[in-house]
Amino acid sequence: MIYNIKAPNVLNTSILLPSSKSISNRVLILNALCTNPEKIYNLSVCDDTEVVINTLHEKKSNINIGAAGTAMRFLTAYLSSQKGSFFITGTERMKNRPIKILVEALRSAGACIKYTEKEGYPPLQIEGQSLIGGDISLNGEVSSQYISALLMIAPLMTNGLRLHISGEIISRPYINITIQLMRRFGVVVFEDERSFTIPPQQYSAVKDFTVESDWSAASYWYEIIALCKNDNSTVSLQGLLPDSLQGDASIVKLFDKLGVRTTFSSSGITLSKKPPEVDRVLTLDFVSIPDMAQTIAVTCIMLNIPFRFTGLQSLVIKETDRLNALKIELRKLGYLLEINNGNSLVWNGERCKEDTSPVIETYKDHRMALCFAPVSLCREGGICIANPEVVSKSYPSYWDNLKKADFVIEKSENND
Repeated sequence: MIYNIKAPNVLNTSILLPSSKSISNRVLILNALCTNPEKIYNLSVCDDTEVVINTLHEKKSNINIGAAGTAMRFLTAYLSSQKGSFFITGTERMKNRPIKILVEALRSAGACIKYTEKEGYPPLQIEGQSLIGGDISLNGEVSSQYISALLMIAPLMTNGLRLHISGEIISRPYINITIQLMRRFGVVVFEDERSFTIPPQQYSAVKDFTVESDWSAASYWYEIIALCKNDNSTVSLQGLLPDSLQGDASIVKLFDKLGVRTTFSSSGITLSKKPPEVDRVLTLDFVSIPDMAQTIAVTCIMLNIPFRFTGLQSLVIKETDRLNALKIELRKLGYLLEINNGNSLVWNGERCKEDTSPVIETYKDHRMALCFAPVSLCREGGICIANPEVVSKSYPSYWDNLKKADFVIEKSENND
């Protein structure tokens, strides 16, 4: 299916955002590790979280997590610490997303895990058992989810865990979310810049835990306000907190430079337009918030702001190779990007002839659909996006929310 998205002339709406996928998935694992779990409120309804919920509730031995990368990492660690025999697999893309670093670390802690197809990649056969723990070293340059997965099961290890990190730690804010949530569930975590120490101990369930709204989902509304031509446009986003656990809350400062003012209230935030504050080339390091790179890149190009973005090495092993996907799809719209060293993305303002009737491919990647839809504000005929259903992975209500804001969405069949 293809959506042709056409934007309104002015925006004035209030949106109830989905709850945080990152917090939901972590809290579900932590709660399951408690002796007496409590009910968790306002859980995300996205595909990734549903996979974790179903796995924890159904307790099946054969588990298909689809395209949910977070679920694959977290559940691999969780199941390794639970008595039983488990087979965990996913989509073809998931079978080509590396997991060797996590598996080797878990094996060092006493886990019994075997690759059933390709060495270093899912599917996995896991014989769950009590883990010993001890001193483990891990490369922090590939995925922060490996670190979070190990940290969450560490209190249950016989000898606890002393996790030593080598290399640059990417997406550090996500590790901070994990540690803060672990502490809320009653465990002690000692940390310094390069290591984490967690003694053996028990989790205590949190009564009436309510998951906050998702700052990642908010980023697309920031993009919408930034690209909207009408200076009187506003969007209110409910459920966002100024002292959020989420690292993606840093978009408040990023989009302030790109012409979006944020006003906090007791119910959330209101976004409004202001003059951009970028002099020439925008230079940013995304090593802490790589999931925001696509959104900021598309926004900058539509605002004609040249940029140099670094710290993007993790994007090549996401749902797709996001750097290459951005380069291909933006070329269709007449913009030429450069990828350097597999970890940086550059646009110096170079243009090319755009395709006739371009259709944006999503590569089974939710963030491609989410970040390209606001481009409709910059094109008279709107923007066409193929396979728009991929947004269900993190923001299932996105298209309905756009309609609420008076975007027009026309459906057609993809004959490819």
